[in-house]
Amino acid sequence: MNKYLVATLGLVPLPALTDVYAAAPKEDTRPNIIFFLVDDMGWQDTSLPFWTQKTFYNERYETPNMERLAARGMMFTQAYASSISSPTRCSLLTGANAARHRVTNWTLEKNKTTDAPSETLLLPDWNYNGIAQVEGTRNTFVATSFVQLLKNSGYHTIHCGKAHWGAIDTPGENPCHFGFETNIAGHAAGGLATYLSEQNYGHDENGKPTSLMSVPGLEKYWQTGTFITEALTQEALKALDKAKEYNQPFYLYMSHYAIHIPIDKDIRFFDKYKKKGLSDKEAAYASLIEGMDKSLGDIMDWLEKNGEADNTVILFMGDNGGYATGAGWRDEPLYTQNYPLTCGKGSAYEGGVREPMIVSWPGVTQEGSRCDRYVIAEDYFPSILEMAGITDWNVPQTVDGRSFVPLLKQTGDPSKGRSLYWNCPNLWGETGPGIGATCAIRQGKWKLIYFYETGRKELYDIEADISEKHNLAEQNPEVVRHLSADLGNFLRNSGGQRPSFKATGKPCPWPDEI
Repeated sequence: MNKYLVATLGLVPLPALTDVYAAAPKEDTRPNIIFFLVDDMGWQDTSLPFWTQKTFYNERYETPNMERLAARGMMFTQAYASSISSPTRCSLLTGANAARHRVTNWTLEKNKTTDAPSETLLLPDWNYNGIAQVEGTRNTFVATSFVQLLKNSGYHTIHCGKAHWGAIDTPGENPCHFGFETNIAGHAAGGLATYLSEQNYGHDENGKPTSLMSVPGLEKYWQTGTFITEALTQEALKALDKAKEYNQPFYLYMSHYAIHIPIDKDIRFFDKYKKKGLSDKEAAYASLIEGMDKSLGDIMDWLEKNGEADNTVILFMGDNGGYATGAGWRDEPLYTQNYPLTCGKGSAYEGGVREPMIVSWPGVTQEGSRCDRYVIAEDYFPSILEMAGITDWNVPQTVDGRSFVPLLKQTGDPSKGRSLYWNCPNLWGETGPGIGATCAIRQGKWKLIYFYETGRKELYDIEADISEKHNLAEQNPEVVRHLSADLGNFLRNSGGQRPSFKATGKPCPWPDEI
């Protein structure tokens, strides 16, 4: 060793040397977190049965990687969301119930509502500009996302795919405004023009978008024959390669545009389903599902190959019921449905709000386990923060969600004595059972649905009647009164909205006022 260095070190007091070593960075051993969200995925759009038995649709579809994930973790058989995309996604990010954040229909253009017209109802002035982290845009809910808190605590944050949190030209259109350091293909639109690279994912030969649903940022894949599900997966894997070099835990939000319409053929899987005897549209839909499942498998493979599998939480969920709605309840043939659940996307019935959900947390979740307690979209906010070890957080919004970590650890039941609430005082635009201006409550086995326009109340014993075929309201007036009061109080206290009657200008009664 250099004698001058030895002499210099000899002049440094021992405590000072100790301080030098103490200042060295410590390894962050908190788990990586991957949230895999699928657009418009119905409860039955998988080979993995979330019911007590396999159905026709579980036999039709092939999702081996969902089965693989479930074998490593916990399936949730009663996971809920809103019946429409934007409300769910805003609840996921903010922890607030849709009645509170008031993004109760889908968002797209600034200062423009997406409600269908009504001859009888005046619809409320809801937050059609979405959510944002800053003040200054009208009809917007201001909140701090859990992603921002993850980033602030040292997580590297990656967004890949569909965003749909805020309208065009509002702060909420850009995922980076919510704490994501990397944004791949996320923007204001809630759908896509096409899955096909042959159509440049919705851009003309000069590179200009052909619709508001054109997916940005994937130019390198244009004209390559790469289905957009695969393009997003490849970009996510590249982002994970980069994250691996940062020596910090990462959060990947893998938010696929699949399996939203249009029902384009993923040719990697289409022929397989045609050989099963499916129609072209059925086979195309099945190919979208399997392409999504392959993406899940590719990400799980990356984790194993890179030594991250044992230190990564994977959460899987759909954002609303499968699209067995407009097409299915008109005279057009169904390409899928949510049986045994009634109806689908946009409906207050189970087909519109019950989702496939899986959580794998190595060393925490029991492999191959099932949870029959109910959870809802806003629960992801406190749950993910708890997984990341972030317990001391302060945000401007009221967080309605409850952590489901006790369910994962099997140490408690946050659903016990809890009510779940839905509010959709809007007209989504399709027709079908349970679609319209509604609010609803689930408490224990009971579920009450209230229709604002007619004042009709329907009561179902979900444990005994998952298809909601037997309205028990007349036989159980006390239950109806109790649930109506609970729901009405929540809606008023959370700032929930309701429509009014055009004929009188008076608001529709709250559920406990009729």
